[in-house]
Amino acid sequence: MRLALRPAGPADAFAMGDILWHFQHQHDWMPELYSLAECVTFCRAMIERGWCTIAELAGEVGGFLARDAEEICALYIADPAKGRGAGRLLVEHAKARSDRLELRCVEPNLAARGFYAAQGFVEAGTAPRGEDNLPAITYVWPKEGKA
Repeated sequence: MRLALRPAGPADAFAMGDILWHFQHQHDWMPELYSLAECVTFCRAMIERGWCTIAELAGEVGGFLARDAEEICALYIADPAKGRGAGRLLVEHAKARSDRLELRCVEPNLAARGFYAAQGFVEAGTAPRGEDNLPAITYVWPKEGKA
């Protein structure tokens, strides 16, 4: 099955919130901070700001990336889309629209840290702890020749 990218719309808020909610329940290092309703509300706000791109797989939301200018605010992939290139495709889409990208990744998320390194992001220092109170790293990606 082929992945397709598209802008997120209001009807995607529940599927995106569900992906986000499930993420916080899949990792023992991730505190359970938000209800499903709060995750959906958060995703709805990002959609309204025009930040979100959806990776669609077989007509379903397979993942999403939220970007505010140079900052990647969220990148989450649904279980059925994992390992199918959705994350890479979403990051490539963001790279094509920016000369520089920055994001915060929590230290315990080794899979994400490896993914970002493989996508050309480099560690740029520690990031402030967020609501999750987990130690975090700032990653940056400068377009070649745009450092």
